Amino acid sequence: MKSESMKIQILCASEANPCNERSASQGLAQNAVMVLAILILLALPGYSQQTSGGIKGGLTLSNLYIDKQDIDDENARFGFHGGLFGQIMVLETFGFQPELLFTTKGSEAVYDGFISQTVQFNLNYIELPMLAVFRPLEILEFHAGPYVGLLMSSNIKYSGAIEGETELNRDNFNTVDYGLSAGVALNFGQISAGLRYNMGLQKLADSNVADLLLGDSKNSYGQIFVAVRLGNP
Repeated sequence: MKSESMKIQILCASEANPCNERSASQGLAQNAVMVLAILILLALPGYSQQTSGGIKGGLTLSNLYIDKQDIDDENARFGFHGGLFGQIMVLETFGFQPELLFTTKGSEAVYDGFISQTVQFNLNYIELPMLAVFRPLEILEFHAGPYVGLLMSSNIKYSGAIEGETELNRDNFNTVDYGLSAGVALNFGQISAGLRYNMGLQKLADSNVADLLLGDSKNSYGQIFVAVRLGNP
């Protein structure tokens, strides 16, 4: 069996000849999503009289659910998220809510192979949720819809045969993440609080080396948030 320490060293190393075509397409996708997000948020005030926007943030609890035989234990990672949101209510009870967020994700796994190794994966994303809003009562909202995220940076902290922290080579991962989100929020005037679950549909690993450690893992994370409206509710 390959030692987990050797897998980690290879995963962290830079490739001598990365795929330029793939890197270019990922860069174009990043730019397109960022421009789309900015245009949507800027257009909110003029789209409808029933619009509002503000800032939000809170706690993120994430896991990768790594399906590998040499995983002895896996724990969730506590992180955070924060950013901007807008809300367009086209009807009294129905509308849309685009968001632009910075979100931390990841997991902690204990590999029990020839050499035991504890690895904490830290993944940082810029995300654009595009959610439908159902508001049966003024105080209560349900949110559901897709999200797309861009991997901005990634690193690991490891202990066992190897101790330390290092940046990961992003060429080993799918830079674009996407999935489905659903949640609920309670409104208290200009302040709201809520819960949300996000299920990733994109496999994280995009190389043979990353697949050795992560398998078919996808992002899975829950969020607790507080939002403050800066416009009219």
